[in-house]
Amino acid sequence: MNSATDLPSVEAIVIGASAGGVEALLNLLGPLRAGFVLPIIVVLHLPDERRSHLVEVFARRVSMPVLEASDKTPVEAGTLYFAAPGYHLSVEHDRSFSLSLEDRVHHSRPAIDYLFESAADAYGPSLAAVLLTGANRDGASGLAQVKQRGGLTIVQDPQEAQVATMPQAALDIHQPDHILPIRGIGRLLVELERIAC
Repeated sequence: MNSATDLPSVEAIVIGASAGGVEALLNLLGPLRAGFVLPIIVVLHLPDERRSHLVEVFARRVSMPVLEASDKTPVEAGTLYFAAPGYHLSVEHDRSFSLSLEDRVHHSRPAIDYLFESAADAYGPSLAAVLLTGANRDGASGLAQVKQRGGLTIVQDPQEAQVATMPQAALDIHQPDHILPIRGIGRLLVELERIAC
């Protein structure tokens, strides 16, 4: 684990997860303190009928405000956003959200790649991207794009992931800055936020 001095100053965190993701995200975000200042934007693949409850489930367990990202609204500090069911979620250059109905990517809409690639363009080096458990390859090329734009890339240790396919797909195409278990990722987010304050 690098010392805090090696960590960049980030302005936003994006997270992608698929199968096993609800549990992983609750374990990751549940311990974050009230008043956590960075925005966290999440694309989580879920069967359509389960999606609508995400905000309620996380609002009960997480100490930051939880919203479904809506079109044209600005990304606010200290807020946890979930991509809306059935729409791709992007971050525009003015740091506002954009929802679109383009074709599915890796059979998914919202797709992690869409969020990661657009956020990499919007935030450049001040973005941290986290890829968690999942059963497909979504997020791997988006993560590589974040790295290319100078952002910080973090992959859940496939050994620990409930479904290793997604983290492993990312590791197959690039070497992230950190490969960590959920608790380690949580500690890293806390460090990143401390530096950003």
